[in-house]
Amino acid sequence: MNLASAFKKQSANWIFAEMVVAILLIGYFDYVSGYSVSLFIFYGGPIFAVAWYCSRRHGILAALIAGITWWWADVMTDHPYDYNWQQAWETGVRLGFFIFVAQVGASLRAHTEMAHTRIALLEHSQQLEREIIAISEREQRRIGQDLHDGICQYLAALGCAAASLESDLRQRNLDAEARVAGDLAKFLQNAVIQTRDLARGLVPLRLDESGLAVALENLADSVTRLQGIPCTFDFNGSLAAFDERRAMHLYRIAQEAINNATKHGRASRIALSLQANGNATTLSITDDGVGISKTQTSKDGIGLGIMNYRARLTGGELQIDEPEHGGTVVSCVLANHAKIDNDGQA
Repeated sequence: MNLASAFKKQSANWIFAEMVVAILLIGYFDYVSGYSVSLFIFYGGPIFAVAWYCSRRHGILAALIAGITWWWADVMTDHPYDYNWQQAWETGVRLGFFIFVAQVGASLRAHTEMAHTRIALLEHSQQLEREIIAISEREQRRIGQDLHDGICQYLAALGCAAASLESDLRQRNLDAEARVAGDLAKFLQNAVIQTRDLARGLVPLRLDESGLAVALENLADSVTRLQGIPCTFDFNGSLAAFDERRAMHLYRIAQEAINNATKHGRASRIALSLQANGNATTLSITDDGVGISKTQTSKDGIGLGIMNYRARLTGGELQIDEPEHGGTVVSCVLANHAKIDNDGQA
């Protein structure tokens, strides 16, 4: 156990009493050594300790005791002065120094406590952010599962019923009514596809190792089908030992970048790219829109902030560039050896 730990376990009054004893001992040695050897600098240690572990008031009181002790030792050694006022001046200088030490100790203590408080608040804020991300992911999974197992199945059943109705109407030579039933069956089939795409966007399947590439490819296909914007995907490399949590963050980054490109950037083409080698993995989303600087709003800033936060959780770095020919390139580069804990913290 070190001295600091021992002090922390004692009450402020005990620390003050021990430091006063230390000041008196220093005063005694100051007296024994004579006026030719000054030990006044050593008084600063106990004063600083009192100010740090007790309070500013205790530190100033210790400084006054040290000033009186130094004056007593100086008087008892018969220190000769050329003028009477010199002793008062020397005592005042020492006392001023002791009070300064007490003020510094108390100020450093207050600054350290403030820094610790800020660090604790920052850690608490980061923990809340991680919990919000985790809650959001769980809620998206629940909604996606409900869509897939509930509405999607219900629409598929309606589609089968409409197809059966079309067949029955044709057997009765009701061609006009059969065409309507056939159109209804096609609409329901498209609704099933769109609902399944939405569910997969909320709960990407097999989102681990090479499953990330499959999920991103499905994302590109769904963007093309649902929004009518050509979206391609290119993958090179290997994602061996790529954990699911990091893959989920990369997938969400791609989703948000595509959302910005389609809703705000007025993009007509989007290209997803996932490049992986032995050292790093790079995800990039390129569009031919108007550029992110021309569409930036406070709402967009929230999306960019979330992408940045997700990139940090993967141990990577988010980069946003605007090429000279236009559009936006959003990329996230992360080292393959980076690990994240159970909370998603790199």
